[in-house]
Amino acid sequence: MARFKTTFKIPEAAWRAGALVTQSRVVPEETPIALTYGGSTHAVMMATPGDFEDFAVGFSLTEGIITDPDQIENIDVVAEDKGIDLQITLKDELNEALRLRRRHMAGPVGCGLCGIESIEQAVRATPDVSASPLRLSQQDVIKAVALLNGQQPLHFETRAVHGAAFYVPGRGLIAVREDVGRHNALDKLTGAAARAGFKGAEGAVVVTSRVSVEMVQKTAIVGSPVIIAISAPTALAIRTAQEAGMTLIALVRGDEFEIFTHAERIDTGAVADVA
Repeated sequence: MARFKTTFKIPEAAWRAGALVTQSRVVPEETPIALTYGGSTHAVMMATPGDFEDFAVGFSLTEGIITDPDQIENIDVVAEDKGIDLQITLKDELNEALRLRRRHMAGPVGCGLCGIESIEQAVRATPDVSASPLRLSQQDVIKAVALLNGQQPLHFETRAVHGAAFYVPGRGLIAVREDVGRHNALDKLTGAAARAGFKGAEGAVVVTSRVSVEMVQKTAIVGSPVIIAISAPTALAIRTAQEAGMTLIALVRGDEFEIFTHAERIDTGAVADVA
């Protein structure tokens, strides 16, 4: 498969130390990527051109199109003039089900729910993950974010992409993916983990972005009972995580963090009184 460029070095003018100077900067690529099933485009996402098979599998899983990677027969990556078409062939029994529910949507990097057809789709039922036996220590939370910070080469080069990882206690990060879109990074991570046979209930999802509702929904769909983020959650994300039995941890800064839902899953030792 041809390798697609994920970054470009461009010249720029910058104001430095009271003077205008000419320099260069590495920026990430942002490309329309179509996800096509049976010859019909289901979605077009603005994404980083890479990890295509992971993206196809992860998107198919988190959108509920498949429940197992084996339900995909083939993935062809086709370069078009202005983007990339991921042509996904499903097993026969899934094609008709998809045809009945097919919808078209476009997802720019700031939004994971654009193009849906009803309010009900936006607030779709989220799987219950409360039965997962996963427990984390406060050191697990701190370590998970620290490890992710050290495994984002595209971010270090551009300072303009998001990261997503799966953290398993005692093993560390088992997969990391990056993308200009936070939900794309999570889809790519989901696909990578599923293709490797990892079960979501065994670990926590760690993200570098804010936690909006679709991030909670995607995390629950893959079975993980914990999402850890360096930024803040939305109110709907908190309510959705609470109802799904998911532990939502955010605003991880060094050795400090905030637990918004189901704190019982995290062993933090003695709890200090808050005035």
